[in-house]
Amino acid sequence: MTSNPASTATPTQPAVPAHHLEMRHTSTPRGARLARALSAERLHAWGIPYGTEAHDAIVLLVAELSANAVRHGRVPGRDFHMRLVVPAQPIGAVRIEVTDTRGERKPEPAQRLPGADRTEGRGLLLVAALADRWGWGPRPCGSPGKVVWAEYDRRNPGAQSVLGQI
Repeated sequence: MTSNPASTATPTQPAVPAHHLEMRHTSTPRGARLARALSAERLHAWGIPYGTEAHDAIVLLVAELSANAVRHGRVPGRDFHMRLVVPAQPIGAVRIEVTDTRGERKPEPAQRLPGADRTEGRGLLLVAALADRWGWGPRPCGSPGKVVWAEYDRRNPGAQSVLGQI
């Protein structure tokens, strides 16, 4: 008979339960729309209802990051990857990550608003205005490309007042 001491291994589950949505999408406008639509449905199912300020802001962040991956991070034949992590209780930030395969194109917001006659150049300005934090970094494991991420903190309602101004 052998004795087995109590396990000293650390738990594998996170301390705060969270909901996850991860999907690969084609690097096309249709793929970006699908990422937005699926995120909207999942947020509603996870308790962030349609029409709320948090839902609208998070969906807009997903839409902008996905559209940027399609427009600026596209490599023909390569998909983009979208990841959405929502804490099960409103005690932490919702995190959106979009990965593309173009590492040489760094995301930089415009220094000022583009003219009224231009239809592009506002995406990262919206991300910067809506997100509590955002940034980018290399893809994990040395893969080519980058990850652009944004966090929306549901505990900080004052930071999202920009939605009414858009």
